[in-house]
Amino acid sequence: MTYRAARQTHASGGCRQPTLSGGYVHRVTLALRARRDVWGDRLLGSRSGPSYEAARRYLTPLLLARAANGKPLTDSGVHYAPFAEPEGAWGAVSVALHVADGSQIVSERAHGRRLTIAVGSRGGEHYGSCLARLSGPALLDGYLPVLETRYVDANGVRYRQESFAADVPQTHSLVSFVRLSADATHSLVSFVRLSADATHSHARLTRIRLTPSTTRLSSSAGRLSRKGHTYLFFSPGGSYNGASVKYAVPPGSTRTVYAAWLNDPMSSQPLLLDEEGYEAARDSMRDYWERRLLHGGTIVVPENRVDDAERSLLIQNLALTWRYSIGNPYEQFSSPEGIDVSRVMAEYGQAEVSRAILHTSLRKRPARVRGTPVRSPNWKMGARLVGTAEQARLTGDHSLVAQATPVLRRYVRALGRQIDSSRTGLLQRERFSSDIAASVYGLHSQAVVWQGLRSMGAVWAENGQATLARKCSKLAVRLGNGLRRAIRASERRLPDGSLFIPVRLYDDERPYRSLTASRDGSYWNLVMPYALASGIVKPRSSQALGVFDYMQRHGSRILGLPRSGAYPLYGAAGGSTSRSARPVSGSNPVYGLNVARFLADNDEAGQLVLSLYGELAAAMSPGTFVSGEGVSIAPLAGGHFRAMYLPPNGASNAAFLETLRLMLIHETTSRRGAPRGLELAFATPRAWLRPGQSIEVRSMPTSFGRLSYTIDAGGDTVSVSLTVPARRRLGSLRLRVRLPEGKRISSVLYDSSTSRRFDPRTGTIELPTTPGEHELLVGLGQ
Repeated sequence: MTYRAARQTHASGGCRQPTLSGGYVHRVTLALRARRDVWGDRLLGSRSGPSYEAARRYLTPLLLARAANGKPLTDSGVHYAPFAEPEGAWGAVSVALHVADGSQIVSERAHGRRLTIAVGSRGGEHYGSCLARLSGPALLDGYLPVLETRYVDANGVRYRQESFAADVPQTHSLVSFVRLSADATHSLVSFVRLSADATHSHARLTRIRLTPSTTRLSSSAGRLSRKGHTYLFFSPGGSYNGASVKYAVPPGSTRTVYAAWLNDPMSSQPLLLDEEGYEAARDSMRDYWERRLLHGGTIVVPENRVDDAERSLLIQNLALTWRYSIGNPYEQFSSPEGIDVSRVMAEYGQAEVSRAILHTSLRKRPARVRGTPVRSPNWKMGARLVGTAEQARLTGDHSLVAQATPVLRRYVRALGRQIDSSRTGLLQRERFSSDIAASVYGLHSQAVVWQGLRSMGAVWAENGQATLARKCSKLAVRLGNGLRRAIRASERRLPDGSLFIPVRLYDDERPYRSLTASRDGSYWNLVMPYALASGIVKPRSSQALGVFDYMQRHGSRILGLPRSGAYPLYGAAGGSTSRSARPVSGSNPVYGLNVARFLADNDEAGQLVLSLYGELAAAMSPGTFVSGEGVSIAPLAGGHFRAMYLPPNGASNAAFLETLRLMLIHETTSRRGAPRGLELAFATPRAWLRPGQSIEVRSMPTSFGRLSYTIDAGGDTVSVSLTVPARRRLGSLRLRVRLPEGKRISSVLYDSSTSRRFDPRTGTIELPTTPGEHELLVGLGQ
């Protein structure tokens, strides 16, 4: 019997799976049909502002994972958590996929070799198959890659399961460890009378059953193997019948079993599975990841869920590195998304990982420009120029620039030939994106090239590559002028006062009344932020504010997330165009990353806070912090839980990490795009500075050097300790103290001297840029 058939059989036998109420469906449908972010506006308008607890009430949790055409990614349909111990900066060589309902451990790929776990009467109930009786999933200590679940079978037997993956000295394979405890002391079976029919009693005997997908294995001394290759170790007391390892759990008793599944079957020394051996392997895994996290910078805020998400997503991306996803068809390098991940990892102090991602990107040659473009070569070249420049600025290490210069010089020549031969000052037309074949003058891709030429030109100027730097600067000026002319010729001021700027320049792209009502509008919403974050539209200008007003009025966001069609999640329903049909709509959190940069550039503090909590509450699974390229918002047919497309996703992870960093560290630039100043804590939730709370930023890279500061909130004062970086001269330094409602700054002491350079209304303090350690004492009033 297949897993899905077994699940359906079990469901018909008494499991009442969660369903959606008519009221929930109606509320979501209304929110999706509105062109404003009605939920986000409600949170922003509340007295305390957005919060995780408030945001999570709007949507059911993410639990399911889907592939193309809405098909389940795993046998149970539940997402998996990717567990690995990478040997270095290049990420996981081997990965174990632990399905989050506790039902399976899968090797390498979503439909690879697997160990299936079943419980209940005679071991006939797949663990986690009744979602109404599944608790969790969660991670150890909130963030470590150890999956924790609890489950109750149809007879009331209670289970606790914990699983993780680690490298151990007994074998060269990555090993997944499982501990499963059963408690039958209060089960229905325990109360079967002794005089009951023996056959009936035997039929309800609880068993734990571990079933490898590989057949014809032999059992010896707690090991399943074939031809000298070990597949599974199991703890004493289990019996193997040629298909499964079984353990009996008599009524009224408890039992704990252990198993170790080799990701890559091979020869192995004996592995004794007991409490001590299991704990030793888990402690080794914990030590490994804590050491890896210590290599980077750290952000600690007074909200455990945010801290847990930050650390968990960093762990995921240290395993994924250059991979867009892992264990599924998205296990590949994706540009420009992979470059964004590289930039974010550099921002969190993971310089070697950032460098490895860039190395991977530079080895992949963009498609030639001649003829009909098929792979957006200009966009890829521009992204690599930006990524290399940012890595050099953040790390202060220009060795990668020296290695990459021969390749990047060829990019500059190819881009220069296009600009030199252009009558519009633009680059040649190229494919809109990987999903849309139309050949366009894409504002999104050309703005990234403009940004890359400016950024890389400045870095080469510092490296003594004067000729190349001048070439970049001249090309950037010409391309920038061409883009601004095209924007002025194409933009439209709408009757509602907002400003529409097309992505398809010179193609008469019309404003979208509702962005997600069409495929073209949905893709405008996903790629336009690349242009907005590049700086081609001057931050805090009427033009930038007008575009954001258009986005807010025409369906760009929901709960602070970027909206999209998310068609692959809905299968055939994605093609429905009926106005009366239920909306098919979701979010692509990947593309929230550049929205966050745009919001920070335009000092939209409340919107950044909303985005953080929207990502945390609606764009990732609540206990395992897994996200996909897209997530469903509109209800899926016949299901309570929402779904993700091909999770996990390194770029979605990076979007949350970037949003969090921008709330606490935002770099400003000069008119020429060079680093100018720092804005600290400009967008923190006001609840983070309630009395007794603290914020800590430790050794976070910036273009000016490593930055550290702490903010400690008291009843009448806020104390700040700050280490100003010294590698590059700061042009400006500002700190914002976003206080709970009803409080404001009344005085500032900077290194014991009174300062009057503050705005009581916004809580913004102008600080000296002198490098070194400094102390502030901020007095508070009503």
